[in-house]
Amino acid sequence: MRVRTGENPSQITFDHPDGTRSTPRADSSDPLGRPSRQSPPDPATPEVPGAPAGPVVAPGLSTLPDDHCDELEPSPREECGVFGVWAPGEDVSRLTYFGLYALQHRGQESAGIATSNGSQILVYKDLGLVSQVFDDQALSNLTGHMAVGHVRYATQGATTWENAQPMLGPAAGSTLALVHNGNLTNTRELMDAVRTTSGEDLSGELGRGSSTDTAVLAALLNLVSEHGALEGWDSAADVLTSGITDDVELDAAYLAPAPLSIQQTAHRVLPMLRGAFSLVFMDERTLYAARDPHGVRPLVLGRLEHGWVIASETAALDIVGATVVREVEPAEMLEIDADGVRSTRFARQRRSGCVFEYVYLARPDTKIAGRSVIASRNAMGAALAREHPVEADLVIATPESGTPAAIGYAQASGIPYGQGLVKNAYVGRTFIQPTQTLRQLGIRLKLNPVREVIEGRRLVVVDDSIVRGNTQRALVRMLREAGAAEVHIRISSPPVLWPCFYGIDFATRAELIATGMSVEEIRRSIGADSLGYLSVDGMVEACGQPRGELCTACFTGDYPMAPPVEDAAPETLPVSRAPGVRRRRADARALAPGAAEAITRPDLAAGSPRSVARTASAGVAPAATDSSEGNNR
Repeated sequence: MRVRTGENPSQITFDHPDGTRSTPRADSSDPLGRPSRQSPPDPATPEVPGAPAGPVVAPGLSTLPDDHCDELEPSPREECGVFGVWAPGEDVSRLTYFGLYALQHRGQESAGIATSNGSQILVYKDLGLVSQVFDDQALSNLTGHMAVGHVRYATQGATTWENAQPMLGPAAGSTLALVHNGNLTNTRELMDAVRTTSGEDLSGELGRGSSTDTAVLAALLNLVSEHGALEGWDSAADVLTSGITDDVELDAAYLAPAPLSIQQTAHRVLPMLRGAFSLVFMDERTLYAARDPHGVRPLVLGRLEHGWVIASETAALDIVGATVVREVEPAEMLEIDADGVRSTRFARQRRSGCVFEYVYLARPDTKIAGRSVIASRNAMGAALAREHPVEADLVIATPESGTPAAIGYAQASGIPYGQGLVKNAYVGRTFIQPTQTLRQLGIRLKLNPVREVIEGRRLVVVDDSIVRGNTQRALVRMLREAGAAEVHIRISSPPVLWPCFYGIDFATRAELIATGMSVEEIRRSIGADSLGYLSVDGMVEACGQPRGELCTACFTGDYPMAPPVEDAAPETLPVSRAPGVRRRRADARALAPGAAEAITRPDLAAGSPRSVARTASAGVAPAATDSSEGNNR
């Protein structure tokens, strides 16, 4: 194998002329301008004299400005957006760039693209927005007929270059480039199995400092392809309990001797995973895609004139000119190469698509399970008007996320819709400001009230959700200062009561305002004249999906998969008071040298109706209600 660094500092190529397996090398420089944290070189990978240093970002900058925010302060965000394309003769790096641009709303912390020309993989990734990471030169250097791409919002692992995707790793004599959307709930157990099999001297992305479940997945694919199984892990039992009943498929899944092909490896590894995952990955020759048995996170297949596309949302297919073929089914794995598209199953389907995709996460011009997202949000607003009518003069939205529901509310209620708030574009996230005063100023900067529209009017203000309540509190104050006679808040989803373990960065139970306060108490806290939430039934009906095929855990506590904590009765659930500022993941310096120890799950101390983490420091406290505590939504 030859390792070459390209003109771009983060670009690395992997050549496998003899077909042997090797572990790719990552740049060890710190992209935040801090002193380099050198990882031990891979024994199989020689150092390259004179290799350029990694990309440098202004010192101390951990989150780059976000010109794609849809809210005053960050409401719950999806973890990631994924994209893959197989299209010989096409400029796949630019197709991927446009696809990622369409998925920018799903993640703003890093972006990356890997391409393959059949014999080598090239990768370029960095912290920042898609438009900040890539330029024409970077895209021109990413050549090939196949590509995978990723935009990240971190719900697990620090916001560091090491955690940006695609993740790279060896498997079956090839190099895999892997992108992942979602969260695994059994990461700790999988990591223990990785350590048992490989020892403490970790290699690959884990050895280079990554602290994500995606890095664990890359390690699993490598170890299982090499050994056939993990020490201390009964992978045959996973396959047998996955719901597969075809004897041929079962035999292919766990009876083949090691070393295994990529296809054989995936069919052993995927049944091991718990939680949510929409995966797109590739070796030098084949593009793969897989979706967890519950189908929590969306994933769709599209057709180009001369190829195929995989993306998190149909909107990304539209942007690149692909025709929507169908969704990747839950528990399905696709293989795409010169022979076409092949489909296999690695488990039985248990559909539980995320309802919050319809409420907030997905673009309004996307379809999920055949249902238009904007139509669902319009229907939520109409249902909200029926459930919580009010006498008012004007309906306005919290732009942009509340706009479709506000239009639906206005149409159903007969109250005129107006633009009472103007969103200022290209304003950075307010939660990163060091003081509450600066955060409040940031809120004013993001939205500007149109006094001529709202002065003297009784307003209905429609938003998609309330998490902590601080954004709504500031918004109500702003509208009253601009002359609103009354401010009636309407929320097009039920109260958020439980944290998410499947890829949304929700607050903890202690930070969720609805866990410790009634609707009337919340109304008084934010200063509104009235407050109304859409019911669970109204929300589900608006989505147009059977109730049993939707995950509503953040609203109801009914988790389709067990959260990754110990069992406890709901009535004994301890709730710990969390710090007021948004909790950030550990700095990269805190991850070294035992980076794998930092692999954690979000909100493990938050509790769930079925389970709770038992810690010595956990105390019981009511949900935070003071405006100085917490800082987003």
